Amino acid sequence: MKVTLLGTGTSQGVPVIGCNCEVCRSVDYRDNRLRVSVHLQVNGKSFIIDSGPDFRQQALRERIRTLDALLFTHEHKDHTAGLDDIRAYNFSQHKDMPLYGEERVLEQLKREFAYIFSGVQYPGIPRVQLNPITEEPFEIEGVAFTPIRVKHYKLPVLGFRVNDFTYITDANFISEEEMDKVRGSKVIVLGALRKEPHISHFSLQEAIDVLTELKPEKAYLTHISHLMGLHHEVEQQLPAFIRLGYDGLQIEL
Repeated sequence: MKVTLLGTGTSQGVPVIGCNCEVCRSVDYRDNRLRVSVHLQVNGKSFIIDSGPDFRQQALRERIRTLDALLFTHEHKDHTAGLDDIRAYNFSQHKDMPLYGEERVLEQLKREFAYIFSGVQYPGIPRVQLNPITEEPFEIEGVAFTPIRVKHYKLPVLGFRVNDFTYITDANFISEEEMDKVRGSKVIVLGALRKEPHISHFSLQEAIDVLTELKPEKAYLTHISHLMGLHHEVEQQLPAFIRLGYDGLQIEL
């Protein structure tokens, strides 16, 4: 199994438009963060979790030539805005793209991308197949996905576990029942927005506390804002098994 972090930034990305802080001015490539997304290659199959505004750029950078399904954690724009760009896979693979998400999320996609779902099928629009996530676990192309149900303030959000890998982005609460689904993962990617507390995201210390309890062999932080600080400085403050994620990071399991 191969995991590629396509984007590790928060909703504004890093650098932030109009910001002149040291992180946004950094020349360290690890401080440049596109909106959050991840690519999973499992048993010869290709999956992406979340298609944010930078989806096209990420797929081109990583040369993702095939895609078997697109999964969504939740309906916020920084996780869905790039949906239109799956058209390229429609054309090259000659089939509709399977989309997976909770019913609420799929309904939101219908509203925001109404032209895809209208009765008039304009030539060249994305062609999709909607698959509500109702079972735990569920399978796509023979690969088992276990949903991890977390809270992003009051909004339900899905993380996903595949084999020994767990991915959770926008969250500031994970119940004990859901933590039990994550336990035993060898690698965990978890969102950590900044050092200061936030109403809907784990802070750096909160994420460290969660990961220390779960005890994976390796953990990476994602959904990182420019307020976190410089990549090389923050990494020096982390436990040895936790690293900051960065765009393009590849993890082999």
